Amino acid sequence: MRPGGLRVLDRFSLTVESGDVLALVGRSGSGKTTVLKLVNRLLLPDAGAVLVEGRDTREWEPIRLRRRVGFVLQDVGLFPHLNVAGNVGVVPRLEGWPPERTTARVDELLDLVGLGAPSVAGRWPDELSGGQRQRVGVARALAIDPPVLLMDEPFGALDPLTRAELHTEFRRIQQRVRKSVVIVTHDMGEAFALGDRVGVLEGGRLIALDRPEVVAASREPLVRRLLDALPVVPRGPGTDAAPRAEGGAGAAASR
Repeated sequence: MRPGGLRVLDRFSLTVESGDVLALVGRSGSGKTTVLKLVNRLLLPDAGAVLVEGRDTREWEPIRLRRRVGFVLQDVGLFPHLNVAGNVGVVPRLEGWPPERTTARVDELLDLVGLGAPSVAGRWPDELSGGQRQRVGVARALAIDPPVLLMDEPFGALDPLTRAELHTEFRRIQQRVRKSVVIVTHDMGEAFALGDRVGVLEGGRLIALDRPEVVAASREPLVRRLLDALPVVPRGPGTDAAPRAEGGAGAAASR
C-alpha cells in the first residue's frame, strides 16, 4: 500500500509455471512494475505472500534471491566503464567464478544473443546500437543461469523494426533457455507477441489472465480499450484496412 492507504495491488494472485512467459500489460500506474519489485524483494507485500521457487521472499536473503532472478531493464543500465564482456561477466565475477569459466560463459551468452563476433566483446556501451545494448542486457541477466527472468519494458525505447527483430530473438532464446519469465509492457501487441499468457492490470487488479487468443477475444471493456488502441495499418483507396500491427488482436489468434 502507498502512504495514505491506496492499494497498489488489490486481490492480486497468479502463478508463473516453469518455462512459461507471462506478459503483464496495462496503463502507467496500474501496478506492473510493482509486481516485478515484489518478485525480487525490492518491495515486500503488506499482506499475502510472494513465492519464488516455492519459498516466501521474506525468507530469502535478498542478494541470494536476486542472483536467482535475472532482471532486464528498459534503459539496460550497462556499466559505461566496462566493455561488453565485462558487463556480461559482472555477476559471475561477484559469485567468485574462475576467470576461464567466466570467459567461457560470456562467449556462450554473446553467441546466444547474436553478438558472437569476436570484435563485439571488446566494445564499449557507447559504441553499440540500442538493439545491441538490449541484447547485452539480456546476456547479463542470464549470466549465472537464473531460473526466473524479469523484464521491465525491455524493448520500449527501440524503433519499431528493431523491436520486432528483438521479439523474434527473444522467442528464439526462450526456446533454448526455457526460463520462467515475467515481462511488463504498455503495449498489448508486444504482450501478444511474447507471452504464453497475457495478464491485464487495471488499477492494481488483474482483470484478465489467459492465452493471447482468449484475451484478444475478450469483451471486458477495460481490455477492449487496450485492444482498440492498437494501430491499424492503412491501405490504399477501395481496400480494407490491413490487420493491426505486429502482435495485435488479429495476430494473436495465429500465434
